[in-house]
Amino acid sequence: MESQTILIAEDDPEVRQALERILGFEGYSFVSVADGAAALEAVKSHHPALILLDVMMPFVNGLEVCRTLRSRGDRTPILMLTAREEVPDRVAGLDAGADDYVAKPFALDELLARIRALLRRNDPETGDTFEAHGLGLDIGRRIATRDGREIDVTKTEFELLELLLRNDGLVLSRSTLYERVWGYDFGEDSKSLDVHISYLRRKLEEDGAPRLIQTVRGVGYVLRPGVDQ
Repeated sequence: MESQTILIAEDDPEVRQALERILGFEGYSFVSVADGAAALEAVKSHHPALILLDVMMPFVNGLEVCRTLRSRGDRTPILMLTAREEVPDRVAGLDAGADDYVAKPFALDELLARIRALLRRNDPETGDTFEAHGLGLDIGRRIATRDGREIDVTKTEFELLELLLRNDGLVLSRSTLYERVWGYDFGEDSKSLDVHISYLRRKLEEDGAPRLIQTVRGVGYVLRPGVDQ
């Protein structure tokens, strides 16, 4: 199905061919390009359900591709592929609008789990709305608001907010959040959850709004007004 087509944007031919083999074996259709400019053209012509986007590419790098798509209002899920594992590099990708990242060389099971999780979010429920503490979510239209102000969130951020809001006042463990949002528990050393929570807080707390997502140290996170425990 075209709705499940994955765009591979990777300039390293060996990595690109490996991704093609992996996706083909798993039954996905895909389109491959070798630079950022071609990736932007492929998005317009193929309307992929997911983009696997290498950071270091010629002509237009992956971060600029991501920023360009988000500036156009394109919310296609983006999984960044990077050879860099330092926190600033991960943050740069998320700040550009990526939904998730995986470091090369990547583990096959982890890559496929992240792909499945992002594709699931591309087929959201319709007709549901949730509201608590001034935070509102329109599930069908994928719109998040706080006190009537629309918040620009990525798909991963929206999924985190939805899970926290559906469990308002209940503490959710890190493992639960990883399993329910990413479809895979990446372990205690992973910082992906913390980076996403940090960005969500920044967006939710604009103009001095009080904190809603609280840290329960040693456990996880909870949606409720107050202060971290």
